[in-house]
Amino acid sequence: MNSNFDIIIVGGGAAGFFTAINIVEKNPALKVAILERGKTVLEKVRISGGGRCNVTHACFVPNDLVKFYPRGEKELRGPFHQFCSGDTIDWFEKHGVELKIEEDGRMFPTSDSSQTIIDCFLLATQKLGIQVLTGQSVQSIFNSDSYWKVETNHETFACQKLIMTTGSNPKIWDMLIHLGHTIVPPVPSLFTFNIKDARIKDLMGVSAFANVKVKGSKLEAAGPLLITHWGMSGPGILRLSAWGARELFDKNYQFILEVNWLNDVSFEEAMDKLKELKQLHAKKAVSKKSPFELPNRLWESLVLATDIDSERKWADLSKKQLTDLANQLTNGEFQVNGKSTFKEEFVTAGGIDLKEINFKTMESKFHENLYFAGEIVNIDAITGGFNFQNAWTSGFIIAQSIT
Repeated sequence: MNSNFDIIIVGGGAAGFFTAINIVEKNPALKVAILERGKTVLEKVRISGGGRCNVTHACFVPNDLVKFYPRGEKELRGPFHQFCSGDTIDWFEKHGVELKIEEDGRMFPTSDSSQTIIDCFLLATQKLGIQVLTGQSVQSIFNSDSYWKVETNHETFACQKLIMTTGSNPKIWDMLIHLGHTIVPPVPSLFTFNIKDARIKDLMGVSAFANVKVKGSKLEAAGPLLITHWGMSGPGILRLSAWGARELFDKNYQFILEVNWLNDVSFEEAMDKLKELKQLHAKKAVSKKSPFELPNRLWESLVLATDIDSERKWADLSKKQLTDLANQLTNGEFQVNGKSTFKEEFVTAGGIDLKEINFKTMESKFHENLYFAGEIVNIDAITGGFNFQNAWTSGFIIAQSIT
């Protein structure tokens, strides 16, 4: 059986639905279908943000927004000038979904339920007559002179324009390689570090604002660091993992992490402060109370790691002990052995090489009428609503350029 459409979108996720809705709203006469291989659509939307759907981030300046993308920073600058976070908020409001900003800048539907977003998309596709066909696993894509042919496990489709929004799908990537595209091999992007170390052994749940570096490389990040029962997590670590996705993969996730628990305080500054404390608190026990903005339990653990016993008074510290303590505070070295997945955020770095896409239209530079949106391309961001923003922006640009 042959089914003819003006436009076929392969992939029933966030990017696929957003693109389809925007196309038909601008051009109601077009016959559009979304093909999804699974039984259900919008699955990733359902579980994102712990089931609340982190729709976007309250960063409204394109040049600032691009800084959250380890891959795609340069390419997204133009697109974000066309459709940014503010436009996302307007779009959802016009479609009956109100968003709210949380303290950390993440934005969610006021209902706190991802179902609100799913219902919004399903209602719009229904109203606009967009066909959503599930259980359609694409087997091959063929380009003839005037149309695209898409074969699934059930039938053959033909269309004028083909839009791929299949995320990190190796089978689809293989088909695109046959069409001449280059795929940057996928590696995990957001992950936490596995560390077994006496200094953090019993500190699960303790958090500090720290600066973290991968020893012997240029990789560095700052942010809240959370100690977990398997090692270290938190925004600072996730940021480092995103920017270092390739490099840390090449190191097989075995490396030394340098932690400055005092964030931007230098070794010399820490040393001066410790000498001052030695004078001021001569009679007090060193380990009892943290003199820095550090949780007491972490301070106590770092003091003990410096071979200063728990009753030792400030006055009794030797120069070596002061030096060692300043080192522990500003340049603690931790051996990382492997990684763990961060919650349900399965973000990968990798996908279609960015040089092969025209970012004014999101069209393939090799094939006319072939477009890409969302995570199928080699763009990824840190956690916080940024990956969705890339999906909305690329979908909007496709809709603009098609109509």
